[in-house]
This record gives sequence, C-alpha cells and structure tokens, in this order.
Amino acid sequence: MTTVVSLGIHIVDILGRPVTEIPPGQNVDILEEIRITVAGTAAGTSIDLAKLGANVIAMGALGKDELGNFIVNTMQSYGIDTHGLRRKEGVQTSATMLPIRPNGERPALHVPGANGELVWEDLDLEAIANADVLHVGGTSLMPKFDGEPTVRVLKYAKEQGVTTTFDLVAIDRPDLLDLIEPCLPYIDYFMPGLDEARMMCKLEDRQDVIDFFLDRGVGHTVFKMGSEGSSIASKADGEIRLPAFEAPVVDSTGCGDAYCAGFIVGLGLGWDVAAAGRLGTAAAGLVITGLGSDAGIVNLDETIAFMKEAKELPLS
Repeated sequence: MTTVVSLGIHIVDILGRPVTEIPPGQNVDILEEIRITVAGTAAGTSIDLAKLGANVIAMGALGKDELGNFIVNTMQSYGIDTHGLRRKEGVQTSATMLPIRPNGERPALHVPGANGELVWEDLDLEAIANADVLHVGGTSLMPKFDGEPTVRVLKYAKEQGVTTTFDLVAIDRPDLLDLIEPCLPYIDYFMPGLDEARMMCKLEDRQDVIDFFLDRGVGHTVFKMGSEGSSIASKADGEIRLPAFEAPVVDSTGCGDAYCAGFIVGLGLGWDVAAAGRLGTAAAGLVITGLGSDAGIVNLDETIAFMKEAKELPLS
C-alpha cells in the first residue's frame, strides 16, 4: 500500500445546487441538494487517495472550531492519519461556500482561515521521510508556508528518496511564479491545470508551457485540461495526451484533486504514467457526477472498472 503525506490546504466546502441566481433581499430559492464536504488541494486529495486504497497522512492547519472537528472526524472515518493536522488558536478553519450552477461551474466565496497559519515547525519530518509520496497542494493560499518553507520541504523529501507531486491554487498575482519557480527542481510531477500553468508562465501554446516547466527542472508536467483530458510530458518521453471520459456533469468541484489522487495511486501500483493518468482521469470522471469533491469515487476496483468501460471524449 502506497503511503502518501498530503500536505497543504484543508477546507470545508458548503455546496448547493442548482443555483441560477442569488435571490434578492431576503427572498428564498429552493435547491435540490446541499452538502458539506472536506475539500482543498491537500484535504480533498487525501479523501480520494484513501478511497482508492492509499495509506494517507494529512498535514495542515485547522482552527479549534466545529469546522475543524468535521475535517478531523471525516478524515478519520476514511482511515486517514490526522496526527499532522495542527489546531490553531484565534482563527477559523478555512471554508468555502459554493453555489453550483446547472452546468457544473462553481463560483466560490472563500475564507482563507487557518491555512494561512501553517508554518515549517508544524511539519512531521519523520513521517515525510518514511512516506512513498509527498503531495503538496495549495501554494498561494498559505502565506506563512509559501515560498522558502515549501521549497525546503520538497528538497527535504527528494533528499530522502520520496516522490514529490505538486498542485496549487493559481491566483493571478504578480509574484505567483516567484513562489513556484524555486520549487520546480524538486518536483517529480507538477500537476496544475493547464490554464493555471499558462497563468504562471504567461505563455499560451501548450508545448511552450510544457517546455517552460521542464526546462526549470520538473520531472514531468501533468496538466489537467477538463473536458480536453490531460497532458503528461517529460524530456525523455515527450508528451502523452489522454482523453477525458464521458460522464454526466453535476459539479466540477474537486475533479483536479481526484485526478491527482488517481495518478498517485496508479504510480504506486507500478503503472506507467499513461496508465496512472487514465486512473486519474477515471477518478475525476466519477467525481464530476455528484455534488462535492468527495462524490462518485467508491473504491479502487469500481474506479478501474469505470476506467475500462467509460467512453472516451474525442481529443481536439
């Protein structure tokens, strides 16, 4: 069983669907569904990893509040080791309200909260050194951990022989690339959305974007592209394009996190990057069929079955 430390942002999502407009004044609109879930590029990935059979250690920061209790209790119910979650005084657990549109789009109202309080001293370095994979998720929303501490933990993991994967929340800010670029030589699998990668490097052509990040030291670019599938590339093997799977769209929240989880589990099974990417695609395809980042995925066997049976969307 692959052991993964999932380090970064932990968020409680409150989601409702379908939302076509916010009622004026104090009027009420009737929805079909409202859910509360554990989410974020670290925490949401942790849940999916656990469902797919990985041994998961969560690391991040929570408030000393009921939202934090919800994250801990939910993670523990999936068998996730939560000893690396630090409870912070005087700040709430990060949370997002998501009014999901009928087409699955998800505008967000977000409180950064305790994610902004994660610091180097919060880390369990022994757990990281003993893991198979360190997944870092959430750079740009962790102001006390972004930059030098993130570089430091990725470098430390590489020195211990740990595989590193990296996802982020790309906010269009002038220093975004400054935060990311020093991390790149220590990242085995760089896994943002393609549009996020374009935002960082200010390039448009996909091959130019791939070359930009490979030239700066990442082992593989793994770009998530929504209905266009994904792109996996390395200097040795060039680019592989993988199609998305056909699935009814309910809510796109957490699809990227699910892709990361499936990809990591595929690598842990000894699969090549193309097969791992297909498992990631299947995980994302299942999540999009329900409300919230924990929807759709049941276990590894059912995800593999979906991967084998689902219809592929055409590549453009």
